Amino acid sequence: MTDETTNAVELAAELTMAWLSNPNTRTSAEDVPAFLRSMHDAVIGLSTAPAEATADEAVPEFTAAVTARKSLANPDVIISMIDGKPYKTLTRHLSTNGLTPAQYRARYGLKADYPMTAPSYSAMRRDMAKKIGLGRKPGQKASAKSEAPASTTKRGRGPKVAEPA
Repeated sequence: MTDETTNAVELAAELTMAWLSNPNTRTSAEDVPAFLRSMHDAVIGLSTAPAEATADEAVPEFTAAVTARKSLANPDVIISMIDGKPYKTLTRHLSTNGLTPAQYRARYGLKADYPMTAPSYSAMRRDMAKKIGLGRKPGQKASAKSEAPASTTKRGRGPKVAEPA
């Protein structure tokens, strides 16, 4: 016997003894040899599995449902390459499929700056955040767009118009 086989037999015997020493294990004497054999097979399988698994395992090839260009064609939605359905944001869809945005980009060969949300949805959320004051420093006033009042005529009706000379 080789040293590896001896170690596998010893390990299987130790596992069997540990199983039998558990007070909750109720077994007959006839079941012990079968259990020892199954433990030995499991230990042998575990010791040889990693070398064979890497050789036999092939990286699955994923085909995109749509092209990257078509995925981003509509500014209102972003089309998933997994199922070809439109979404405003892909993050929840990806998590239900067990992917992170980085894994999704790697799977379909996308650039690191490939968006996960539709452009119009991002703009709407950005405008909403600015409206409620997110991103401002403490004490800073709201948007400076309407600070410069339009000059008015003496009566106060509308903008001042240059008089003809």
